[in-house]
Amino acid sequence: MTAMTASCMREHASAQAAAEALAAGIAQALQAGLHTRGAAVLVASGGSTPRPVYQALSGLDLDWERIHVVLADERWVAPDQPGSNEAFIRETLLRGRAARARLTGLKTEHDTPQAGAGAVNARLASLPRPFDAAVLGMGEDGHTLSWFPHAEGLDQALDADGPLACAVMARESRVTGAHTRRMTLTRACLTGLRRADLIINGAAKRDALAAADLPGPVEAMPVRALLRDPGLALSISWWP
Repeated sequence: MTAMTASCMREHASAQAAAEALAAGIAQALQAGLHTRGAAVLVASGGSTPRPVYQALSGLDLDWERIHVVLADERWVAPDQPGSNEAFIRETLLRGRAARARLTGLKTEHDTPQAGAGAVNARLASLPRPFDAAVLGMGEDGHTLSWFPHAEGLDQALDADGPLACAVMARESRVTGAHTRRMTLTRACLTGLRRADLIINGAAKRDALAAADLPGPVEAMPVRALLRDPGLALSISWWP
């Protein structure tokens, strides 16, 4: 593991311990945004790993009415269909006190994510930036957000000077399942983040992180775009 990645790494004994620590840190970043500009933005990823973090965060006493929650990425399915990240965020985070937060989804009524990209970028452009906090995950294939290895649209997703969101067509795999059509926030959208948390659990993902930390092309393991960015305030949390 490189010195930069090692310095970002935090190990936790359990999911509960990680969730409590992460929720406290994320809340602090959101409070800072509320204090400095009257609003805050949290980027929220789907997947099973962040569930306990969202459950802990949803119970905190924040001014949720002034907090925007933005999906990190989305499968091109309606919010009431299986696989929807929007549905997952509503179930796990936007409940209790956090139900008052404002959600910005990435799915539109367009037939394809390519056709909906303009509308999604307009939504994102209306939010205060830079964003305050982001909960990011990583798959065993080295993807993060919907930055999948060698995906169609990956170049645009990784472009720090590109749009805020873009369409991605991933190669079908065990990780993607049938949901290969995606909308994702881009590297440009993450510029200036106050706090970025990459959260992983289990031995397989720890091994994947170690592999991503080795020399190699970003296109093969796109999480490298985060690990190699000295301007990103990245913290990595892991638990068994």
